[in-house]
Amino acid sequence: MSTTDYLVNAVLVLLVIRQIRGSKLDLVNLVLPLVIVAGVGFQYLRSIPTAGNDLVLITVLAGVGLLLGAGAALTTRLRLGTDGVPFAKAGVVAAVLWVLGIGFRMGFAYASDHGAGASIARFSLQHDITGSSAWVAALVLMALTEVIARMALLRLRGYRLTHSGARAAVAA
Repeated sequence: MSTTDYLVNAVLVLLVIRQIRGSKLDLVNLVLPLVIVAGVGFQYLRSIPTAGNDLVLITVLAGVGLLLGAGAALTTRLRLGTDGVPFAKAGVVAAVLWVLGIGFRMGFAYASDHGAGASIARFSLQHDITGSSAWVAALVLMALTEVIARMALLRLRGYRLTHSGARAAVAA
């Protein structure tokens, strides 16, 4: 793993800390994850390999990212702030799911550079995965899917919370 890889993961860990402290679902909370996702995508996704079982690997890991992100969003508490803006605070389960995704990706990258490379190469050969570019694409798309799923689902929940509060105020 390069210094950039460690910095990207450090930023993701800091996002977990920010989520545990809680924050408004405001414009900054929308733009920051999108900027991170775009930056990571431009930095790491040069291509998406489609030969062999590359797409299967990519789809499976992106699906895992989707599940982790959705799970983190669904286990994050939302409440309406006094200013009418939803406030999100991640609990233990949401933080564990987020760290699980980061830990898996960091562990895989570390292992591939420190002795497990030959085993990964054998696994890839046995399962018709064409090489490291497939693994990179799969792991990056797993991370991006996790971030986008969490953000989109939190936004949807926040929208529903805001609009159900407005309907209740009108009905009263």
